Amino acid sequence: MIDAAALLEKTKEGFGTLNVSQKYIDSAFKWLKIWLTDDAFTDYLPQIGYLIESEKWDFLLDSFYQIIPFGTGGRRGLVGIGPNRINPWTIQSSAQGHSQYLIKQFGEQARQRGVVLTFDVRKYTQKGIYDETRPNPIMNLDGLQLATAAAAVYAANGIKVYLFPTARSTPELSYAIRHLNAISGDMFSASHNLPTDNGKKVYDQYGGQLIPPDDQILVDEVTGNVDGILTLDIDEATDKGLIEFVAEALDNDYYEAVCAVSLSQERDIKIVFSPLHGTGLTSVYPVLRKMGFDVSLDPQTSNLSGAFENVTYNIPNPEVIESFSISLPFAAEIDADILISTDPDADRIGVMAKHNGAWQFLTGNEIGIILTNYAISKYASNGRLNQNSTLIKTEVTTSLMQKIALENGVQCIGDLLVGFKYIGDVMNKIEAEGKIDDFIFGAEESHGYLTANYARDKDAACAAVWISEHAAELKKKQNSLLDDLNEIYSRYGYCHNYLTEIRLLGARGMEQIGHIMDHLRNATIEAFGNFTVKERFDRWQGEPQPHLSKTDTSARNVIVYNLKNRLDTSSIRVTVRPSGTEPKIKMYFEVVGRPCSMEKLADEKQKIIDIRLELEKTVMQYCYKLLDVDFPDRGFLLFWQLPLADKLKYFEIEENIVDLKNISDADNRKKELDQLLLFLGANPVEKINNAFREKFKAGVLEYLGLKK
Repeated sequence: MIDAAALLEKTKEGFGTLNVSQKYIDSAFKWLKIWLTDDAFTDYLPQIGYLIESEKWDFLLDSFYQIIPFGTGGRRGLVGIGPNRINPWTIQSSAQGHSQYLIKQFGEQARQRGVVLTFDVRKYTQKGIYDETRPNPIMNLDGLQLATAAAAVYAANGIKVYLFPTARSTPELSYAIRHLNAISGDMFSASHNLPTDNGKKVYDQYGGQLIPPDDQILVDEVTGNVDGILTLDIDEATDKGLIEFVAEALDNDYYEAVCAVSLSQERDIKIVFSPLHGTGLTSVYPVLRKMGFDVSLDPQTSNLSGAFENVTYNIPNPEVIESFSISLPFAAEIDADILISTDPDADRIGVMAKHNGAWQFLTGNEIGIILTNYAISKYASNGRLNQNSTLIKTEVTTSLMQKIALENGVQCIGDLLVGFKYIGDVMNKIEAEGKIDDFIFGAEESHGYLTANYARDKDAACAAVWISEHAAELKKKQNSLLDDLNEIYSRYGYCHNYLTEIRLLGARGMEQIGHIMDHLRNATIEAFGNFTVKERFDRWQGEPQPHLSKTDTSARNVIVYNLKNRLDTSSIRVTVRPSGTEPKIKMYFEVVGRPCSMEKLADEKQKIIDIRLELEKTVMQYCYKLLDVDFPDRGFLLFWQLPLADKLKYFEIEENIVDLKNISDADNRKKELDQLLLFLGANPVEKINNAFREKFKAGVLEYLGLKK
């Protein structure tokens, strides 16, 4: 029997030792008391008791101080126990609130049209967090279980459910909502996050994610009006016709819609595709095969698996160049021309292309630039351009897209807030005006693109069609995607975009992120080092005023600095914003050069890159000082996605790593190294090697005599 009173008393004392605002402590204590005393949480009690008995105060506080917020990509985060974790309760609570929202907004129409539910490959298997000897309702929790848990709630509220029986991609969900005329849909996924995460994206009747103020209305319903969660047995709901499993015929309809975006008949290109263990296996791969491309699956990353076991760092994110490292040897072995990858829910695409015998990684902005130029040239040659032809992009996406569009007589809506849902919303408005045929392309810098009207979220499959057929056309001329990109840069000017972040975990991290944003918003900053501020643009200002909702305020928490040009630049810009889905502050740097000859392009690129490097270090060091952190210059050589605390801890233990050289036995040396670097997670040596090598002139394993 759990002694709730004693556990709460112990917790109160433990929380008192934490260096965090009282408001977070009070909120965490309130939620913890509910979870310890309400019968709805009985299954979680053994593990909550373990966490308190083990005095894991920081972890408990972070698990309980809030309900997982609704961000730019929906609600996602760590799987675990507590309201600030993904678990059956937070998912069913969300589904109950969503059901109430739909019925209030649409009445009987919500029940009849129903919701579509699907999920990706995620499965929670993390060890070392909870007590493995006690019952644990979240261990081995996967997307199907989350979708089924939600389906039981929607059905109990009388809302029809269309449930995919196996994993599918996010863009196919978006298509399915439109195809089935559903009122809404859920995708159970944490996109490209670590294997420890899961979540739920909510979609509207158009197949896009909710935008302000509708998302706020939903959040308020979920967090303020759910008095109890209704559930109905799945078998009973199925017998009553409230749950219907989606047939494979819908897959084929989706494939046809994607294939229809083709702008070329060229297919002579050799492709390796890596789904990074995710649902691209059900979208990109069959589409490319159906279109007649020569596409081979990477053998190591083409099994569906939520562990992402063969992805470097276990981060299945095509934005991260290291995610390609496992697939590259196979691509080289079969002499492929391009390598394509997708994240677990297959809305993001990654591309590497062979150029002059070497493999080159393309950033999300570079892919967007290539596809923009390709689409406009194809539309022009086919006589499909007119005065209403439109590209859509978010504000942090490369400005070169806008320049290409405008110089070719194409409109570009380019100042949207971060999140593809804002692109989808503009598409809805264009469609309502009867001008959707004038839509050419939507893009965001985080490797997300949409090339037609069949969906309202980004789709790696349609981008894969365009990039593959364009690469085939270029190959016919003995050129590569990089040749094409360089020609674009020569004509319009080299545009160097770079994204980095400061990852700050937990409630304390939330405070630190807020402190940085408050300073940047309220302080008069005339310069960052040698970079003079020309103007600052705060997205909290401007229309609409007042803000539409709290979620609108959150989405508009963006500050843009336009900096004074240097001799070799046409524009310099820094954009800073907190992530809407992860505990970090993101910084987008853009330095744009001037048009030049192909012969001078390499030199011009290096000048621009050097300016960006100087700017990056200057701005980030400014922010580190706001946190009273003396950040070593070599810290910029560590893996960029490491939390700040882990980066600083590395420098604390660096001498301990060096001292391992004194251990004579190599096996013991390796064992001690593994223990020292345990806090860094998967592939720890790779995350620190560059910083170590800078000082000690050798990689960690080489320095310690462990190199095979």
